[in-house]
Amino acid sequence: MAPESHEATTTILTESARIRDALLEVQHDVNAYHSALQQGKLAAIRGNLGYPEPEVVELNEIIDTRLGDATPVISPEALETVLPVTEASARTTREARRLVEDVLIGVDDRLIVVMGPCSMHDPEAALEYAEFVKEMRDLYGEDLVILMRLYPEKPRTEKGWKGFIHDPLLDGSDDMNLGLTADRMTALRITGMGVPTARERLGANTPQYVNGLVAYDAIGARNVEDQNARMYGSGTSSPIGFKNATDGSIDAAISACVAANGDHTFVGLNTNGQQAVIPTKGNPTAHVILRGGKEGPNFDEDSVEAAIEAIRAKSEATGTDIPAGVVIDVSHKNKVDGRQMDAVKSVAGQISGGSTAIMGVMIESNLRAGNQKLDPKHPELLERGISITDTCVDLAETRDMLRLLSKAVQRRRAQ
Repeated sequence: MAPESHEATTTILTESARIRDALLEVQHDVNAYHSALQQGKLAAIRGNLGYPEPEVVELNEIIDTRLGDATPVISPEALETVLPVTEASARTTREARRLVEDVLIGVDDRLIVVMGPCSMHDPEAALEYAEFVKEMRDLYGEDLVILMRLYPEKPRTEKGWKGFIHDPLLDGSDDMNLGLTADRMTALRITGMGVPTARERLGANTPQYVNGLVAYDAIGARNVEDQNARMYGSGTSSPIGFKNATDGSIDAAISACVAANGDHTFVGLNTNGQQAVIPTKGNPTAHVILRGGKEGPNFDEDSVEAAIEAIRAKSEATGTDIPAGVVIDVSHKNKVDGRQMDAVKSVAGQISGGSTAIMGVMIESNLRAGNQKLDPKHPELLERGISITDTCVDLAETRDMLRLLSKAVQRRRAQ
C-alpha cells in the first residue's frame, strides 16, 4: 500500500507512531556508531597531543544528579526524509510569507489575521479547523491575510501540560519523538490544503522539525527578553513578532526587534541532529505584538499611538528600520470580561477611521467555544474541538470577527 493511501486511512497519531518506531531504530544505530567512532578518535588525539591517560574519577555524585535516563531523539533530517515538504506546502508557505511581509512594509493594505486554537492538542480536530480557515481565506482573501494558529508548544508560568510536542498523548508520558513526528505531519497536511500556519516558538531546537512549513513566527511575553529567542528571531525565514512583556511594557518587545534585526552567532541544531555554530543574517520583519498586561488591555487607540511613537523613537535612536505598526493579540490580557470581541471591535473601529498603525490581529478560536480541564489520567474524557488551555471563541463568533475586520479594511481603502 502506498504511503499516501495508508495515511488517508489512519489517524495522524497512529501513523506517526509507525514512523517514530522506524526512525528511532535507525537513530539508535547512528548514535552507537557515532559514539564508538568518536571515543576511538578522541583517545588517539589525546595521546597525539601529549596529554596523559585520564585519572579514574567517581563522578556519580556531582554530574547529572537531577537527570533521568536520556532518550535518543529523531533527527530533523530523518523526519524530512520520510515526510518531505511537498510542492503544495512550499507554495503555501512561500506565498503567505510574501503577503505578510508586504503588509509589514506597507505595500499591501490588507490585515494579517492569525487565528486558531490557543494550543493544538488534537491533530484531527486541527485538520477540521483548517477546513474552516480555508473557507474563510476564500471568503475574505481580498481584505485579510489569514493564517492558522498551529501552536504545539505551550509556555507555563508554573506547571502544567507543556504542549503537543511535549506530551501528544495528553497522559504525562512525554513521548516527544511522537510529538515531533505528529506535529510535522499535521503541518504538512494543513499547508498541503493551502492553509499557511503560524507558531509561537519556545524550544531552541524544535523549529528545525517544521522547516518550510511555517509562514509566521511569534515570541511570547514570557520569552521576549530571552537572548536565545532574539537570536532565533534574527535567523528565522518567517516574519516574526515579539509580544510585549507580561507586565504590559512594550520596551522589551521593541528592543527584541532591534536585536533580531541584527546578525548573531549561536550554538544550534543542524538538520542531521548535530550541534553546530549557526550564523544569522538578521530579520527586518521583526515587529511588535500588543497583548495587554497587568494594568489591563493595550488595544485602544491611545495605547497603539504610544506604541508607534516608541517604535519610531527606537528606530531613529538605533538606526534600525522596525516596521512602524503593531499586531494586536485580542486574547490574553487584551480580553475584556473574558471576551475577545471588544478588542476586535476597537481594532475594526480604528481601521475604519483610517488608521494604518494596526497591521494584524491574533484571535484564539476553536471548533467550539470555551475551554476544558485536562485530566492526564483520563484524556479520553476530553470533548472534541474545545481548548485545553486558554478560552477560545467558536466558529460562529470567529466569522463575525472576520466580517467586522474585512469591512473595516474596505472602509479604510475607500477613503
